[in-house]
Amino acid sequence: MTPLIEIYDTTLRDGTQGEGINFSVADKLRIAEKLDAFGIHYIEGGWPGSNPRDIEFFDQASRRKLKQARLAAFGSTRRKNVAIERDDQVRLLLQAETPVVTIFGKTWLLHVKEVLQTTADENLAMIADTVRFLKDHGKFVVYDAEHAFDGYLDDPEYALATWQAAEHAGADVVTLCDTNGGRLPAEVTRIASHARGRMMSKLGIHTHNDIGLGVANALAAVEAGAMHVQGTINGYGERTGNCNLTSLIPNLALKMKLACLPETALRNLRELSQFVDEIANVRHDPRQPWVGATAFAHKGGMHVNAVQKVARSFEHIDPGTVGNYRRVLISDLAGRSNILMKARELGFEISSETPELKLILNRIKELEHLGYEFEAAEGSLALLIRKILRHELPPFQVEAYHVSMRRDGQESVVEATVKVRVGDQIAHTVAEGDGPVNALDSALRAALIQFFPEVKRVQLTDYKVRILDSVTGTAATTRVLIETSDGSEEWGTVGVHDNIIEASLTALVDSMEFCLLQRGNANSKSRGKT
Repeated sequence: MTPLIEIYDTTLRDGTQGEGINFSVADKLRIAEKLDAFGIHYIEGGWPGSNPRDIEFFDQASRRKLKQARLAAFGSTRRKNVAIERDDQVRLLLQAETPVVTIFGKTWLLHVKEVLQTTADENLAMIADTVRFLKDHGKFVVYDAEHAFDGYLDDPEYALATWQAAEHAGADVVTLCDTNGGRLPAEVTRIASHARGRMMSKLGIHTHNDIGLGVANALAAVEAGAMHVQGTINGYGERTGNCNLTSLIPNLALKMKLACLPETALRNLRELSQFVDEIANVRHDPRQPWVGATAFAHKGGMHVNAVQKVARSFEHIDPGTVGNYRRVLISDLAGRSNILMKARELGFEISSETPELKLILNRIKELEHLGYEFEAAEGSLALLIRKILRHELPPFQVEAYHVSMRRDGQESVVEATVKVRVGDQIAHTVAEGDGPVNALDSALRAALIQFFPEVKRVQLTDYKVRILDSVTGTAATTRVLIETSDGSEEWGTVGVHDNIIEASLTALVDSMEFCLLQRGNANSKSRGKT
């Protein structure tokens, strides 16, 4: 029977050591519940001996019941030359009242002598005493062998002696840690295989990503006999991060065919990845393997044509297996297949026989040449396709606008005026803003609300500017990308011009027009002229 590979998540402890990652107690509780629902076997909640926040987390977590996962408290071996019963840090590990306790100890003699400044024998005693004490108190003990690979390469016999000290004292899992993240898969395989041959306890692996091999090294250890793998969601962690569980788990399950989590869990992998990013207030990395927005995105015309015929010709799995989906990108590299698939994805009925297909493709290529980019602006793309296919007029037209700035005492005041036509009616509005784009957005919104009250829900959520030909200095062409939301959906639009205000207005108008046409709310007078 295929062995079960245990997944040990340390996002709430090791993950928080990453730059810019910070969780409140409430955040940690929410993530723990999400990890439990996903099917993770062990959730490391933090180090109760290091800060009051983790103590509070364990206090609150003890009142909640996890459905599947086992909660772990993290700490170190006892201090040198201190009786285990008198070590305050070890006492706090017991007070956390978790079923699992994970402790780390020294493998590398460099750390034993230079960092701990103690003897090799005392280090062995510190490991054994702490594991035995925790086992005597009924804990499931995971021993993390810090710098296991560096220590082994320095002195193999002493490194093995530290691991065996934990094992003989009763450790349930002995985890080899590539703490510096600098080892190669071949080294991990060799050392893990040696450990597997000399020890009886369950072998674990904990890797870091300093040379980009965190996941590869974890998989190498599994191939060598490790059955317990530690990592973090999205690879959070100190320096360049830890082994990324959102890559590790599908590799174990789908590539190595090793049972690790329920099959149904994988379909929630992308959602879990995005959830943790959202709680951490980190923008989701679109290039994440398996779960990123570009993981199954196709741009080249030949690729798209092949995927349309046989999906697995350019996709290593069905994207839905991990909760992701296929995306077709539109650019000057696009072919007819790109347009067909993208238009269908956007809800248009179109085929290779549609006479407007060539016109759409040519128009897209022309605009891309001018600097437009539709990969992140599907709202503008949908409008372009819709107008060519259906020969529709827009629900409104901006007939004129003006933006000005004046100094009022110590403050600058920016004012925008917009004249909008809807059918045979005109709205002329003025608004102030924090800047020219903000003022223009406010004035346009004020004009449209008179005809389309639903625009009140529409908010600009992101605004990006890129200079396309910087060699021309202040006369450079500018591309503006806007993201807009109505509270339930988001869409992107784009504008390009050598005047940044004009480019911004184009993107703003597209964002409003897409919202109105998408919901079938175009003004009847305007539609009557189509």
